[in-house]
Amino acid sequence: MMKQLTAALALMALPLSAAAQDEGSAFVEANVLGIFYHELAHALIDIEGVPIFGQEEDAADVFSILMIHALYEEEVAQELAYEAAWGFIGEAEMRGGGLEDIPWWDTHGPDEQRFYNTVCIFYGANPDAREDFAAEFELPEERAAYCPIEFEQAEASWGAVLDELIERGAGSTLVFDGEADSFSARIIADEVAALNDELSLSAPLRIVEESCGEANAFYDPERREVIFCSEFEDHLIEMEKQL
Repeated sequence: MMKQLTAALALMALPLSAAAQDEGSAFVEANVLGIFYHELAHALIDIEGVPIFGQEEDAADVFSILMIHALYEEEVAQELAYEAAWGFIGEAEMRGGGLEDIPWWDTHGPDEQRFYNTVCIFYGANPDAREDFAAEFELPEERAAYCPIEFEQAEASWGAVLDELIERGAGSTLVFDGEADSFSARIIADEVAALNDELSLSAPLRIVEESCGEANAFYDPERREVIFCSEFEDHLIEMEKQL
């Protein structure tokens, strides 16, 4: 399913990782990418009419970690997945409190469960090479045994969508609108350019980084825009300090 995507974009992470070493944090880089892929998933669900059985937020989380698995060579993929998984732990710690502070009503699952789902699917995609990754995050054996099946289910669903986008060929349907004048904006702008080199959506999608007054990112279906709030970068920097 996703083999075309893997072969086409396997080296895409290399300049981004270099940028992280030069001017920013690998933790910030990985989480900006993870968040961007998550919001891109929401856009694809809307634009491409992707059927979702279950929570859309869960499907977007799955897409995000699948992209990290598919787009990057093994060493870089593990680095990104490691930092992205820690991002969920960071959100849980910044939330503070106990079970009573978890917003059970929210469309997003608890950060702790999103963490384990991310670790499981990434491990399940390549168990032989990622045994240490699973051990680092103390993935329970009873869950780890089913992770390859969870990955196969996820790949079968999202892989077909991605293969269709790739079959359309390169295009310019992803549009980064604005100045890439921050570390996070440069990461997103570079990612948009790389994806445009390999695939096309059935309708244009605008991606913009702008101030929102809060650390957030979201897809606006009415305007067909992914908005990455500029406050998110500082939020991630602060989160990393607390981990």
